[in-house]
This record gives sequence, structure tokens and C-alpha cells, in this order.
Amino acid sequence: MLKATLRSFLAHKGRLALSALAVLLSVAFVAGSLVFSDTVGRTFGRLFASTAADVTVSPKEDLRAARATGAVQTLPAALRDRVAGIPGVARAYADVSVQNVVVVDGHDRSVGPTTGAPTIAASWYATRRSPVELTSGHAPHGAGEALLDADTAGRKHVRIGDTLTVQAQPGTFEVRVVGIATFTTTNPGAARVFLDPAVAGRQLLGSAARATSVSVDAARGVTDAQLRRRVGAVIGTGTYDLRTADEQAKSASAGLGTFLDVIKYVMLGFAGVAVLVGVFLIVNTFSMLIAQRTRELGLLRALGADRRQVRRSVLTEALLLGLVGSTLGLAAGIGLALGLIRLMSAFGTNLRAAEPVIGWGTPVAAYAVGLGVTFVAAYLPARRAAAVPPMAALADAEVAGVGRPLRARAVTGAVVGAAGAAALAGCAAATRTAQAASLLGLGVVLSLIATVVAGPLLVRPVIRVLGAAFPLLFGPVGRMSRRNALRNPRRTGATAAALMVGLALVGGMSVASASLSASFDERIDRTLGADFIVQSAGFTPFTKEVADRVAGTPGAGVVVRQRLGPVALRLPDGARVRTTATGYGPRLDDVAHLTYARGGSAQALADGHLGMDAGFARDHGVRTGGVIPVEFPGGRRAELTVGALTRQEPAGGFGTQGGVFFGLRTLERYVPHGQDSAVYVNAAPGTTAAELRPRLERALRPFPQVQVRDQSDYKDLVHDQIAVLLYLVYALLGLAIVIAVLGVVNTLALSVVERTREIGLLRAIGLGRRQLRRMIRLESVVIAVFGAVLGLGLGLVWGVCMQQVLALRGLTALAIPWGTIVAVVIGSAVVGVVAALLPALRASRMNVLAAIAHE
Repeated sequence: MLKATLRSFLAHKGRLALSALAVLLSVAFVAGSLVFSDTVGRTFGRLFASTAADVTVSPKEDLRAARATGAVQTLPAALRDRVAGIPGVARAYADVSVQNVVVVDGHDRSVGPTTGAPTIAASWYATRRSPVELTSGHAPHGAGEALLDADTAGRKHVRIGDTLTVQAQPGTFEVRVVGIATFTTTNPGAARVFLDPAVAGRQLLGSAARATSVSVDAARGVTDAQLRRRVGAVIGTGTYDLRTADEQAKSASAGLGTFLDVIKYVMLGFAGVAVLVGVFLIVNTFSMLIAQRTRELGLLRALGADRRQVRRSVLTEALLLGLVGSTLGLAAGIGLALGLIRLMSAFGTNLRAAEPVIGWGTPVAAYAVGLGVTFVAAYLPARRAAAVPPMAALADAEVAGVGRPLRARAVTGAVVGAAGAAALAGCAAATRTAQAASLLGLGVVLSLIATVVAGPLLVRPVIRVLGAAFPLLFGPVGRMSRRNALRNPRRTGATAAALMVGLALVGGMSVASASLSASFDERIDRTLGADFIVQSAGFTPFTKEVADRVAGTPGAGVVVRQRLGPVALRLPDGARVRTTATGYGPRLDDVAHLTYARGGSAQALADGHLGMDAGFARDHGVRTGGVIPVEFPGGRRAELTVGALTRQEPAGGFGTQGGVFFGLRTLERYVPHGQDSAVYVNAAPGTTAAELRPRLERALRPFPQVQVRDQSDYKDLVHDQIAVLLYLVYALLGLAIVIAVLGVVNTLALSVVERTREIGLLRAIGLGRRQLRRMIRLESVVIAVFGAVLGLGLGLVWGVCMQQVLALRGLTALAIPWGTIVAVVIGSAVVGVVAALLPALRASRMNVLAAIAHE
């Protein structure tokens, strides 16, 4: 049996190659994500471990000041002197390092990275742990001098002697580049500017008496843990965080882990789609191969092979297929990871691609996925093979499954479909976001399973409609192509299911993204009353000087600043909710149109007051006039009075939980060193918006990080943000289509082999080569369009339910992108044509007599 299995596998290796490719893609994304994340993690782990001080003292904060606030948590610089005198301390340094700066060259161009990495300004001192070393020029001395990292200098064409402008929270100042510092370890992609420690605190933090941390080196013979205990005993652990080098490296790696997790989950999403679609392909391939080998399997049974041996034979073939696909997929995954690493290097993050990390878990996961997918997919065909009776050796081979009733599928599909429909209906009727999202997830899974299970039941009615015009347009060829697609509903349903999965995902996300865009458009039209909004491209904060420039622009009228701040609310129902609040300057009603359930802007923005979303307030028992304890970063606390409840947030609001906002004076009191997130401006009387815009752009030329946007520009920005997610979905669709094409090619190729004698007879009675190719292409097209119709129908239902979840967050518009849907259907027909090219060409080249004699 083993010898027969190996011979059978090698005899069909050409037909199994396409299935192996599906396994390869699945494994490649799994292995690639693991190799990439492990390599990046180890590289940065080495960087953090080699650059961390023996003990680092930093401010303790319950609420992390989000990057969007621009606020920097500090500690007294004098703490360094207290720490330096502790026994066991060799050296101590007061560090100043901030990421809320923008550095601009003499041509008003930013010298910072464009990849999302920060621009870091820090105090300069060289130690054995420094990530950079001075390679040209000299160290900065006094105000007006700075070092720049070599990568940024080369990328932005900055040389020693050039003047740069640093925009920091305390104010803007100029520096002359007096030296270049080169990374001695991995370059994380950030731009680094170094200042004289004597002036760094004053220029970057607004006070020479402040620092961001204290780095402590241990004396010889003192361990990091011992040093931490000694430092903690002197300065206390209730006010400051104390971390050893290992703990600091782990903390920094944990922050990096969020970035790595995003990439890992994206790649695993691709792997999941590849696995799901690949299962259909493998099931179909083995089902057809077994159907064509009915006589062969019958002979094996007649010669004494029992059911278990036949089933084991088919599963062995599947495991061989999985082994080959997994091995190739593992190699492809390593290549994919190296490609991603080189891509990161092209964007400024220089990793060592020559040292990929391949942990033991990577090959284990790769082979577990590859072998598991093929084993699971081949199990049902293997059971079917074991059921072949010995008498089948005396009969003509028939396609397994033809003519068998579909009652079991009908019952299962109906039960699962009813459960899925109930879950989706519950989602549409839910009043809480969490409950609606849970029911949506359940409904999506159950409805997908029901459609896959019941797909063959839909083949005959749907394809009869889709192919109704074939006889009229293509005559007998069109009629035969439609009948071929109807011949085996199970096979047609399984082939179309691969394409259906991808298109259902695309249909649902397209409706959700279109509805999201339409909802934001409605909100912007309804609430944004400003002529222009000034924001940075990545929503990063900027200095108050931007607002001052805007206010000083000729023709500028009302100017309202917006600032963000992390807070924690203690609500009447006992909940502690962490969110990001928004602070607005006076005259908010001049730039925004808010609808209030209680109170108004004057009450919400009054000193010591706040406003919030009425629905959030209702859920937590909040009433106007009530007092809410609010926690701010740095341990600051306040009790604020609820002045107003809104029915919607301002269009430029942060869109976070609760819609909390208050006056800018209140926020600045408790988050004193933040930066603005937006500036709203109206044209003054006598000045048109068209006249004001070029003036604003000229005034803000020294601030390249911000842009002047009107309502249309702001909508485009929101659409671009939403499109990022949609592009990812389209990429998943592309992968699903690739595997679906492989499935259609495989199905048609095996179908051509199965119908060799039939094709020979058709050719003998006058069917031309061109007609034969057309018949196979039409069969492929109708199967592909059938999958598209099912997928898009399912996706539209999902999309509408997703919109209902969004509606609970105030995004109530429903938009269906009919253009995208029509384009997808047309694209599916093209996919069908492409998938049929090789099988049709092979069929048309058959020798007629040999085909007739084929058994």
C-alpha cells in the first residue's frame, strides 16, 4: 500500500502542484511573520539592553501622557545630585530627551523621518552605553550648537555648519550643526538631535531645573538589583519608577511589541485567508482525484486492501503534499521576512538581514499549519475513498457525489443559517456597542459556514439564472458550458466557495468603509463651522507658535485652539473610565455647530466645568450639575462640574469614549506642558476664505509639519485614513483571488481529464478547437460569477450589520458602493477567463482518437 501510495502521489504531482502552492502561501505568511518579529525583536532587544543604564529613574505616572498631547513628564534635575551620593553609584546623569520637537532646515523643510518614527532631541554626553558616537566635528557647547545623527544628515543633505530651527514646546530656537554622530548599533529610524546638557533642559523643557530621567551606573561589584534597592531606599519608590537595565530593556521592547504585533497580525490575517481558501482547493482536488480513481481504488479493495488502508493511503498522499508545501513555504517565509527587513532598511530602520532569527517555534508552526491544513482538508475525501466497494473495479468510474441527495447539507445549512441570521438580526437590534460587535462576529462566522455548507443547493437555481443567456449568445456551446457547471453541484460549490470567502470580506468592508466615510462627511458638514482647520499630517501635536502665527495673519478672524489630554473619570456608577479629553479655546460656537441635550458651550468651557456625550452620561448615571472626579497625568486631580451634555462631538474632536471636553484653561492648568492638536480659523469680515488661505500658507511656511485644510480637504484626510484599512482588505482579496484562481484551474484541469472521452466524442462529431476552448471558458466564468454573487450578497448583509454597529457610535449614514460591487463582478468574470486559459488550451490540443479510446 505504501508503494502504491507513493506511485499515485508521483503520478499526480502535476495536478497536486497547485494545491501545494496554496499550502505554500499559507505557511509562508505564518513563517514570515514569526521570523520577522523574532528578528526585529532580538535586534532591538540587543539595542535596548546595550544602551540602558544599570538603573534608570523616571517619573511615575498612572496615566501615560499620550503622544498626541505633546506633554512630557519630568522630574527634578537636582535628583541627580542626590542619587550620585548613594554608595555603589559610579556615575549619574540627568537626562533630557523629548519626542515632541520638529526640526526644520534653512529651506523650511522638516529634517525628521517621514515614516512615523519620532524626531528626538536630547542632551549630549558620551558613555560606553551611548547608541551613537561622535565621528566628525565636535561636541555642542552652550546654546546655539547641536549634533545631528549621520543617517538623518545624509538623507536630508545637512552638513556641519548648517543652521537648523528646533520647534520645542517652550519655544523655537536655532542651532548650528557642529558635529555628526553615527549609530554604533541598530538605527531605529528616528532623527536624533543632541544639545549641550547645560542648556537642554531650558530649551526643551522650559526649565534647567527639570529632566526626563536619571541614568545611574553601578560601581564595580554592585549588581543592578542591589543598586536599585539602594536608590529606592533614598529617593523612595512611590514617586519614581526605578528599573534595572534588564527591566528597562523589557519595557522598551514591550512598547516595540505593539508595533510588531500589528505587522504580525496583518501577516497572520493573510495566512488565515490563505488557509481558509486553500482548504476548499485541497478538498476539491482530492475529491476529484478520488472520483477519477474509483476503479483503481476498487481494484485495491478487490485485492484485499481494507477501508483503513485505503483511507490511510489517501491521507498519506495529503501529508506528503503538506510536507512539500510546508518545506517550500518555510523557505518562502524566510525570504518574505528578509524582504520586509530590507524594506524597513529602505525607510531608515537599519536591521541586519544577514542574521535572521529562526526560533524552534517557526518550523514547528510552519509544519503544523501545512500538515494540519492538508490533513483536515483531505479527511472527508479519504473517508469517501474508503467507502469505494470492490465491485467498482468492474464498473466505469463515476464522479463521486453525482446524484447523491443533498438533504444533510440542506438541514445543516438551514440550522446554521438560521442561527447566523438570528445573530445578525440581534446585532442590528442591539443598543450597546460591545453586545452588537459580539453578535456581529458570531453572525459572520455562522452565516459563512451556512453559505459554504448550503452552497451546492444554490448552484442549480443561481447558475441557471446566470447562464440563462448563454444558449442565446453562444448556441450549443453556451448550453453545454452551463450544463457542465450544473453537472456536479458539490464540485461547483466548493470551487466557487474559495472566491466567495474573499469577496464576502471585501463586500462587507467596502460597505462599512463607505458608510464610515459618509458618516464623517455628514458630521463634518453638520458640525464643522470653521473656514479652515490647521493640523499636522499625522495628527501629531505642534507648538502654540502655530496658533500665534495664524492669529497674526492679515484677514484671520476667530481663532480657536484645540488640545488633547489623557484623563481618567470616576463616574457615579463606580466605573473608572480612561479616555482622551479635548480642550477648546473660547468662541467654540463660532467654529463648530454643536447640538446640546443639556446646557451649552459656555457652561461646558467654563473654568472648572466639562461637557460630555449625553448617551455616555446616561449609561453611567451622570447629570448636569454633578461633580466628576478627574485624574490627569502626573498624579494631578480635580473635581469638575458637568456643565453640558452634547448629542454629538465636534467634527474635529478626538472621537474617543465619552466625548469629554472642557475649556483650554482647565486643561492647561492640569496638563501644563502640552501642545495643540488643531487650530480652527475663520476669515475676518471683509476677507474671503479664498483670500485667507494663501496668506495662512505663507505664514505657516516655517512649520512644514502642519497643513491648512478646508472642509473638503478635511474630508479627504479622513477618507485617506479609512482607505488604509480598505487597502489591506483589497490585499487580502488579492491573495484570496490568487488561490481561488488556482482552485478553478485545478478543477477545470481535473475536469478536462475526467471528460477526456466526452471531449474526444464532441470533437469527432464536429466541435471545433475554438468552440471547445470557449465552452470551458464559459464554464469557468459562470462558476466565478456564481462565487462573486454569493460572496457579495453575504458581504452586503455583513456590511449593513457593521454599519449598525457604527451607528451606535454616532456614525449613522449607510452607503453602498455600487461601483465597487459592479467592478468586482466584472473582475470575477475576468478571473474566470484567466483561470480557464491553460485547461482550455490543453483540452483543445487533445488527440481526438486517443481521447475517444481513453478510459
